[in-house]
Amino acid sequence: MVNEHLPVVFVLDVDGVMTSGQFFYTAEGKVMKVFGPDDNDGLSLLKGFVEVRFVTGDKKGFAISKKRIVDDMGFELDVVSTIRRVEWIKERYPLQSVIYMGDGIFDHYVMCKVGYSIAPANADSNARAHASFVTERSGGDRAVAEACLHLLERFFQPFDPGKLPDSQEKLSGEWAV
Repeated sequence: MVNEHLPVVFVLDVDGVMTSGQFFYTAEGKVMKVFGPDDNDGLSLLKGFVEVRFVTGDKKGFAISKKRIVDDMGFELDVVSTIRRVEWIKERYPLQSVIYMGDGIFDHYVMCKVGYSIAPANADSNARAHASFVTERSGGDRAVAEACLHLLERFFQPFDPGKLPDSQEKLSGEWAV
């Protein structure tokens, strides 16, 4: 089904959506996050239709998220408090043109205001209850890839798994030749 009022941006929280939500600490501090497979491939298929942006409230782990989101995947990443996200989005986009994907205990506030919202299967119960769509996969385990395929089907052009993507398209980067 193609919607006549197409969204213009897909805003994703990082921790718990792109990652498993787990932080690995040593005595020196936060050193790792677990990012899942295939999510960048799904985003590669979607980015030709909608702007993709990431937000995180994790200042201490920002360098880790930046390495994956900005340096490796080539998307924008901003530090935005979980309780200030509606205002941040509103300053940049009409709320009804936004798709938001989040998992945390405050993300349902955003989900109630934007045009369309998605929660991973393991999201907080309020986030799941207020989401337009809940993935079958958990954050950090292909939930974003599943969400991208859902958005292509719902708003844009369904992914055809029987047709290899055009070799001229820049897909996930690391795996492209």
